[in-house]
Amino acid sequence: MSSSRLKPLDRPEVPPLPISARLQGQLVYFMTPPGSPGVPELAEGEYWIARDEVARWLDEGVFYLVSPLDSANATEVELTEEQESLLAWLQKNDVQHVRLLE
Repeated sequence: MSSSRLKPLDRPEVPPLPISARLQGQLVYFMTPPGSPGVPELAEGEYWIARDEVARWLDEGVFYLVSPLDSANATEVELTEEQESLLAWLQKNDVQHVRLLE
């Protein structure tokens, strides 16, 4: 069974990062919403993860999830080792724009 990979589009010289199916489903937690300032047009399977947010999440060790049932409140969630590894890879390689390869 092959794992998915994240291919950096803004840094093509950086090798793709293998990720688990679980982390693949969690990418939406970290993506910058389309239409936000500085976010280019994204094709299907592409994600923009802003470097400022990556630095903040790594510094704080947490991110915040907003429930679709209670959009007025966010829950603080501690980063898993796998999430932290993804964010560290993004930061180390100065990557913001990735495409999911399955």
